[in-house]
Amino acid sequence: MGKGCITATKYLLFLFNLLFFIFGALIMGFGLWVLLDNQSFIAVLQESSTTLKVGSYILIGVGSLSMLMGFLGCIGAIYEIRCLLGLYFTCLLLILIAQVTAAVLIYFQRDLLKHEISSIVNKILVNYTGQNKTSEHAWDYLQRTIQCCGWTGPSNWTENVWIRNSTQILYPCSCRNASIPGTEVQETGLCQSLVHDWPVYTKGCISSVEDWLLSNCGVILGVCIGVAVIELLGMVLSMCLCKSVHQEVYTKVPKY
Repeated sequence: MGKGCITATKYLLFLFNLLFFIFGALIMGFGLWVLLDNQSFIAVLQESSTTLKVGSYILIGVGSLSMLMGFLGCIGAIYEIRCLLGLYFTCLLLILIAQVTAAVLIYFQRDLLKHEISSIVNKILVNYTGQNKTSEHAWDYLQRTIQCCGWTGPSNWTENVWIRNSTQILYPCSCRNASIPGTEVQETGLCQSLVHDWPVYTKGCISSVEDWLLSNCGVILGVCIGVAVIELLGMVLSMCLCKSVHQEVYTKVPKY
């Protein structure tokens, strides 16, 4: 490989690793969001699902490792250190294998995952009190935002302990359909209905969530494919540069 090609490969690999460092920061940020968010559907699942918590820690770990690899890859590319380039290639290969394995497991375990989510949501609906609980406020926020009621429909709320045992006709305030004339809309808690039919949305939240996933499926798939292509490109570039470096020159590395 000519000197010009080596230089081009070196700086292209440096640029790639800079992008990889940024991708790692985004993955770690997403993991932190999943772990700390308290105002979305994630918060509803987070309180009862150990799988989601483990997944968020895995995302944080993968993001941190990606940032470290991006840093080491930049050093290995600029200073042409073969051991760092080889280590970088190996770690990148392991991450790619892990990502493919995770995608396959999620695909084949999707029914089990859907069942687990349904169980978590139904448990929240049955024990809902409207008090200051993160999962309850998150579920109220979800119902208000995407204008849905219950998981499969409003009938899920009939299993709620307070609604079932009350002498009054109660319904979840966050399900209130603002287009139906009546009392002022409240954001949380249980409201009293003057008629037997609840003035609520008739669509279940599972339909809205599935619609969102389907409408954003192309974006999600594109991001996954893009990350995989970038990782493959990094592996190819690191191997090309590693082969072109015939001898380690550690004096190039700055000493602090």
